[in-house]
Amino acid sequence: MGGRIVMVPTPEAWEKELADAKAANMAVIVDFFAQWCGPCKAIAPLYETLSNENPTIVFLKVDVDENGAVAELAGVTAMPTFIVYKDGVKVDELLGASNDKLKALVAKYK
Repeated sequence: MGGRIVMVPTPEAWEKELADAKAANMAVIVDFFAQWCGPCKAIAPLYETLSNENPTIVFLKVDVDENGAVAELAGVTAMPTFIVYKDGVKVDELLGASNDKLKALVAKYK
């Protein structure tokens, strides 16, 4: 993993990332994934590319097996799930690994 993506290891880190983005008036896109999830692995390179191409958006990743508390807080039930937060509030969601839909989601919050 590289680019501008921040891995969120704990609920405390989650709260800090959302608060920092809110203070900076930036949208946050979170990739909820699992290591064993094939579609998650397939779409990961695109997510990294989009993070590099969109510096005005905060890109996060949450491993649902390592950080189940955050996944539960976000209401994640399937992987991958991409959730958009603005001002600390969930405003959009994409379920599944669709390249075109992920590109459209990111473009919507540039």
